[in-house]
Amino acid sequence: MSVDKMLKKYIPMTETAFYIVLSLTKPRHGYGIIKHVEEITGGRIQLGSGTVYGTLTKMQRDGIITVYADEKRKTVYEITATGKRIISVEISRLKELHKNALIYEEDFYG
Repeated sequence: MSVDKMLKKYIPMTETAFYIVLSLTKPRHGYGIIKHVEEITGGRIQLGSGTVYGTLTKMQRDGIITVYADEKRKTVYEITATGKRIISVEISRLKELHKNALIYEEDFYG
């Protein structure tokens, strides 16, 4: 699948997908991703293992992530070049969203 098709498929990203990919700044296994997401969101997001492994399987099939290592009963994942491209586009989109939210937020509090 081309990168353009991947961008259309994944952008905008779900919050779950975003945080899973964001957790792959270094290779991690599923439980490590769950704990990392919980940590960086201050406990607001607590991903279930079914959600995480379902998303990881889909992302692996689409070439966004790959298996870095297969250790005793723990599969370690890492982001691919395509995954890095997708997350960078999503981060840019979120920055624009945040910038515009700050510009207009006062209009809703008056």
